[in-house]
Amino acid sequence: MRHLSNILWLGLKELRVLGADPVLLVLLAYTFTVAVYTVATGMKTEVRNAAVAVLDEDRSDLSRSLAAALLPPQFQSAVPIMAPEVGPGLDAGRFTFILQVPPRFESDLLSGHPVTLALDVDATAMSQAGNGASYVSQIVQQEVAKRLGSAAEPLDLVIRTRFNPNSQPEWFTSVMQVVNSTLILSIILPGAALLREREHGTLEHLLAMPVGPLEILLAKIGANALVIVGAAVLSLLLVVRGLLGVPVAGSIFLFVLCTVLFQVSVAALGVLLATVTSSTGQFGLLALPAIILMMLLSGSMTPLESMPAWLQSVVQVLPTTQFVAIAQAILFRGAGLEVVAGRMAALAALGLGFLTVTYLRLRATLAG
Repeated sequence: MRHLSNILWLGLKELRVLGADPVLLVLLAYTFTVAVYTVATGMKTEVRNAAVAVLDEDRSDLSRSLAAALLPPQFQSAVPIMAPEVGPGLDAGRFTFILQVPPRFESDLLSGHPVTLALDVDATAMSQAGNGASYVSQIVQQEVAKRLGSAAEPLDLVIRTRFNPNSQPEWFTSVMQVVNSTLILSIILPGAALLREREHGTLEHLLAMPVGPLEILLAKIGANALVIVGAAVLSLLLVVRGLLGVPVAGSIFLFVLCTVLFQVSVAALGVLLATVTSSTGQFGLLALPAIILMMLLSGSMTPLESMPAWLQSVVQVLPTTQFVAIAQAILFRGAGLEVVAGRMAALAALGLGFLTVTYLRLRATLAG
């Protein structure tokens, strides 16, 4: 009982310190509100408002229909240009795509002669270049098929898109930003709290009291877990579901439980990083690459399947990899406990491992 009482009072002390720090409060509010909204609405990977030009040397009905078929929201209105403007237009970044229609294009096509269209692409806009070139190719094929009166293909492919029917990227990016915000603050806040006490000399005061390293560790992680998990849930309900209109398919309670497991794992990592550094500046330099690495390799930015096979196996030891898969399963697919139980067990095992290593390191640091 005495140990639980110590953890409770130390946790309340952590909450009071956090509440008295306006910078951390502003960071907490910004990370789970403004950052989530701006990333969800501003980070677009699909083709949107791409600048396109058409060099029409044919001046036929078909060539004009090609230009007219390049429609918003994927493309801006096609700009007619002359041949000398092709190179300068790409060099200056005015156009992402330039479709070149050669002379006698329609007549050669109708007479059965081989024809070639040229599509110049500015690949510095990488995501738009790849997807946009496919869109333009499909549009050209559709317009040519209409002009030639091609019969419909015997196969009718019906596509059913589940979990995100309109393929809206903000559904995915908003939830993943909540995950990333939880990761960032779960590492920074507990680690910064430990270093702040060490720099202010209050850590020595704690050691003079009948409290042990484990109680200090659990109090810091528990207090920050209460704040961060609460902020993450509010962000999910108010910003993601309320402001952005993203439907939450699964159990909020199950998501909260998994978030607690994840937060404990990465918070222990944050305290561990704080024990191997001597100042807040060093902690920031060490925490930043760790956070970036965990974000990039978690599956929240790029699919795990696109990584090398050996790397897919290695990243399974990261708490972020497990939590991203859990969050996607619960919030997008409505998965229940029976679906995510295995990953929850892996997350709990990782958390226990990080807690054990952090406790041993913290005890050695305080004893030294």
